Amino acid sequence: MFSRVLVANRGEIAVRVIRALHELGVEAVAVYSTADAGTLHTRLADQAVCIGPPSATESYLNLPSVVAAGETTRCDAVHPGYGFLAENPDFVKACEENNLVFVGPDADVMARMGDKVAAKRELAEAGLPLVPGTGAVEADEARAGAAEIGFPVLLKASAGGGGKGMRLVERPDDLEDAFARASAEALAAFGDGTLYLEKLITPARHVEIQVLCDADGGVLTLGERECSIQRRHQKLIEESPSPALDDSTREAMESAVTRACRAISYLNAGTFEFLLAPDGSYYFIELNARLQVEHPVSELVTGIDIVREQLKIAAGEQLHETGRAARRGHAIEVRLNAEDPSRGFAPAPGVIERFRPPLGPGIRLDTHVEEGSVIPPYYDSLIGKLIVWDENRDATIERSLRALGELDLRGVRTTREAALEILASEGFRSGQYSTSFLDETRLVAVGAP
Repeated sequence: MFSRVLVANRGEIAVRVIRALHELGVEAVAVYSTADAGTLHTRLADQAVCIGPPSATESYLNLPSVVAAGETTRCDAVHPGYGFLAENPDFVKACEENNLVFVGPDADVMARMGDKVAAKRELAEAGLPLVPGTGAVEADEARAGAAEIGFPVLLKASAGGGGKGMRLVERPDDLEDAFARASAEALAAFGDGTLYLEKLITPARHVEIQVLCDADGGVLTLGERECSIQRRHQKLIEESPSPALDDSTREAMESAVTRACRAISYLNAGTFEFLLAPDGSYYFIELNARLQVEHPVSELVTGIDIVREQLKIAAGEQLHETGRAARRGHAIEVRLNAEDPSRGFAPAPGVIERFRPPLGPGIRLDTHVEEGSVIPPYYDSLIGKLIVWDENRDATIERSLRALGELDLRGVRTTREAALEILASEGFRSGQYSTSFLDETRLVAVGAP
């Protein structure tokens, strides 16, 4: 095992990784911007290095500064968390060139999976079913491509994620303007304006499979996560197992993912994302070559610490088990963001004036905030994640409602009330929901801020 690891992130995920390192007896080195000086992750770490001013591009995305922090503190490895540099193959290469083990897949696999068009082609060859669509298209090719697969279609960024560079196009007359807007957004977000087309599957559910893979070809699947409760293509509530999957479909998806992992020589933690159609058919959409925000859902139903397993795999250890991990009970994760649902989930930075987390059996809260913490305007608005476990889905919903009701969080607008409304709704309780749940129910505002 490593002696010292750089945690190349901030917020709740930095706290999560630091705690896992300390449980393994490994020293943790934090990085921080001047906006994050004195925050919880910097105090929990054994050392903390300032890497720049508040702007993410000058700090957490500043590849040379992050690598230098690992070098100067004599770290053995780097854990990227999620976001920022977590899926940047140039960062992986820079770590390797400076004798820092990257906790994640290698640069080659990351680069191939980061190109959504190329990844789809490669994983289709490995046997995963795809949504009907096109390869990368120019603006003048999009109309013919859309006509071939049929409207409505989705324009999607080849280098994208999180809904950036994505547009729904329902009519041919809207295609040209949507293409220009989506390409410009993708270029600004990812430095690459390349787009491709997919047939819109509707109503659809967003289901993903969590995997762990070691260097000897061992693959462990940790079941699925249901991630269909979204606003603007970004997740709000996740659960496992999915109420939409039967045992045979679940086993088929996990078997297909296992074969795909071996076909592409995948290493470490990853998540295969799928669209699930009303008839039960499923279609691969992307592979996230990193830890996911919602990984605790899988941890609670399997009892496996995914971050700890990531570190062990990166240190050269084999998985203790392969195949399909045993599961028990049901888990739900609620993302608590500093956002105002009444204004289309607009960011709502500010100061946490009061913070009293809920307690009791089956309740976990992953967070980096305390009373007096500042939620800055420079980064993602995530305050924390409430993850709840119980023996079955109905009991987990009730426990989640109780926990959210006990949560005392004041000073900034949050998604807490929206989550309470969603979890209490008949549509969610029935389990018969899709990715358009919020648009259809109008429980909370989902438009652009």
